[in-house]
Amino acid sequence: MNALSRWIPSGTPRTVTGATDNVVIVGAGLAGLSAAMRLAGAGRTVTVIERESVPGGRAGRLNLTSPEGVFRIDTGPTVLTMPDLIADCFDCLGEEMSDWLTLEPVAPLYRSFYPDGSVLDVHSNVDEMAAEIEKVIGPGEAAGYRRYVDFVSKLYKYEMKDFIDRNIDSPLDLLTPDLAKLVAIGGFRKLAPKVREYMKDPRTERIFSFQAMYAGLSPYDALAIYAVIAYMDSVAGVFFPKGGMHALPEAMAKAAEKHGVTFMYDTTVTSVETSGNRAVAVHTSTGERIEADTVVLNPDLPVAYRDLLGQEPWSVRRLNYSPSCFLLLAGSSAKYTKTAHHNIHFGKSWSGVFDELIDQRRLMSDPSILVTNPTYSDPSLAPAGKEIYYVLFPTPNLDADIDWRVEAPRYRDHMVEMLEKRGYIGFGDAIEVESTTSPLDWQARGMERGAPFAAAHSFLQTGPFRPSNLWGENVVFTGSGTQPGVGVPMVLISGRLAAERITGVDRSYSSRARRV
Repeated sequence: MNALSRWIPSGTPRTVTGATDNVVIVGAGLAGLSAAMRLAGAGRTVTVIERESVPGGRAGRLNLTSPEGVFRIDTGPTVLTMPDLIADCFDCLGEEMSDWLTLEPVAPLYRSFYPDGSVLDVHSNVDEMAAEIEKVIGPGEAAGYRRYVDFVSKLYKYEMKDFIDRNIDSPLDLLTPDLAKLVAIGGFRKLAPKVREYMKDPRTERIFSFQAMYAGLSPYDALAIYAVIAYMDSVAGVFFPKGGMHALPEAMAKAAEKHGVTFMYDTTVTSVETSGNRAVAVHTSTGERIEADTVVLNPDLPVAYRDLLGQEPWSVRRLNYSPSCFLLLAGSSAKYTKTAHHNIHFGKSWSGVFDELIDQRRLMSDPSILVTNPTYSDPSLAPAGKEIYYVLFPTPNLDADIDWRVEAPRYRDHMVEMLEKRGYIGFGDAIEVESTTSPLDWQARGMERGAPFAAAHSFLQTGPFRPSNLWGENVVFTGSGTQPGVGVPMVLISGRLAAERITGVDRSYSSRARRV
């Protein structure tokens, strides 16, 4: 198959060729687990090889011990949306999600703090959110919010089926009636100006456009189609699993194991053995050779290409990457009564933040920061009377000229100082256990350029222009580095898309009625 063939529409998505009975999945991240559950449900023999001792990948778990007990701290994503996508994974095995996992709605979804001292709670219920905006800002802004919800609801409807929830082999595959509808409603305009069409206050603009950061872009550069991320949380709702975010991959792995999936933990895959354009086996660091009819690669796509396939195609070399972040995980004796589960603290600067991070590639001078307090929803994650804080400061990725071996300790102290200035009085002194993660650490964990949000979602790195999830005859990629992209909902979908490349069966979520 020549390189141009991926751009030629064939009517149906391409699939792997040859036998697919025995599938080896490298990596037990959420995308790998999603693929494993679907393939097991389709009758394949599935082996998942994971270098860590637990499933989850980026959705990992860190147990930090203090004299009072253990703090069970999630290390990866903190925001869980679209639970129907999770339920669909279990449904593929004939299982009910509720038998394996308990999800509770987070209320408010976010609490946003602004430099003028105002506070805005974000709710998924439209009437409740409109009342909050009217109380804090005014009735005109609340009316604009209602119109914005109508816009993002249409955006989601038009995007999900044709642009997110299916395998795309060619730009011509996008030529559907929904494309014209997206154009008509302004989906291909810039995000921030589109938000301002409906809401004029800078506070609402920020809370409904900050999600562009997850796509690796400034809201002034991102297309309005990325407002669909705001729909997924600010309209569809945010949830938290009992037992923390890591309870999600644990439940998925246990259900998959019940249905015959074999898990090999503490095992590192060092290469994929190929014969021509066909994978025939994977090799591990212990010298084991494991044969496979088909191989699914869940590691970060550019890393998987380079380290496992020994390749770096143009589609990967050309990529630009999202900003990174510095993460402070803290077990604490301090409780703050004015905060919620998810808290966003905006600085005075807004557009300047993105200019510094993305264009100038330097640390934020006036940071906007995320503080998640998981024990707000599940106190059992920490010893009695203690709290967990997950503090995220966006930073440039490793393309920036920052020596994190020197900068990391200083930046940790800077974060504590900024938190105390933003109202977390005594935060530093109350820390009992902690762990930090810098962009250099993200890189050591297998994330290209130290970017946990993967390749940026610019127009030419989205949809069919993002690296394909199919290589050669029988190697399939899954995860945030391939289609459809970054975020828990997207990687769960990517697992389904990977499975469909193997089975040839379309089980698209958007084509079926689902219930949780």
